[in-house]
Amino acid sequence: MRTRITTSTRALATTAATLLLGAALASPAGAAQPAAPAHRAPGEVVTTTLLGALDALPVTDEDRTGYVRTAFRHWIDADRDGCDTRREVIIDEAVQAPEVGARCALTGGQWYSPYDAVTVTDAAGLDVDHMVPLAEAWDSGASSWSAAERQAYANDLDDDRSLIAVTAKSNRSKADKDPADWLPPAADYVCTYITNWTTVKTRWGLTADPREKDALQRIAAGCADESITVELAR
Repeated sequence: MRTRITTSTRALATTAATLLLGAALASPAGAAQPAAPAHRAPGEVVTTTLLGALDALPVTDEDRTGYVRTAFRHWIDADRDGCDTRREVIIDEAVQAPEVGARCALTGGQWYSPYDAVTVTDAAGLDVDHMVPLAEAWDSGASSWSAAERQAYANDLDDDRSLIAVTAKSNRSKADKDPADWLPPAADYVCTYITNWTTVKTRWGLTADPREKDALQRIAAGCADESITVELAR
């Protein structure tokens, strides 16, 4: 069974976030932002804010020594339904559902790529992007993980902010860059993008390098301090 967040779940999460944000706005000026816990436990659910999560991100220099993309086994068929992780995301994020044929061949359907505000009518024009790229995850802590942990990261269907279907053009423009070097061309998606980036790093206990964190905090200063709820993966 797939465990990606459904539309109704997203609606409930949005309502909860609105209530939490209202409570935050009602707090006294200058009140401290909630931060992620110092002691992490997989499965723990953390509620914080964008600024609180950013403040809690540990800062370290990046190190890509030894990185190879194959260190992250990705696009597996975890539930053995014939559709690998990539196709699961594409099916899940369709605005109009495609027909799913033998060996999970997709025909028809329609998608919206939020990175560049483009509508796509052929699944072949889509890439599935790791919100925090595999190389960036390696640099930020995944180099010390087990192979099983890296596989879980690369195929994370348990949080719909981890993987996203976007145009191949926008994904390849992003490549393995962090927000200090690349942001979505669609300006109205930038705040959502850095919020999701920060959430994924929080979920997986990843670090940020100094330039990255400075860029995130600078951009976040112009965004609403949205509530973030995330289940820790490790």
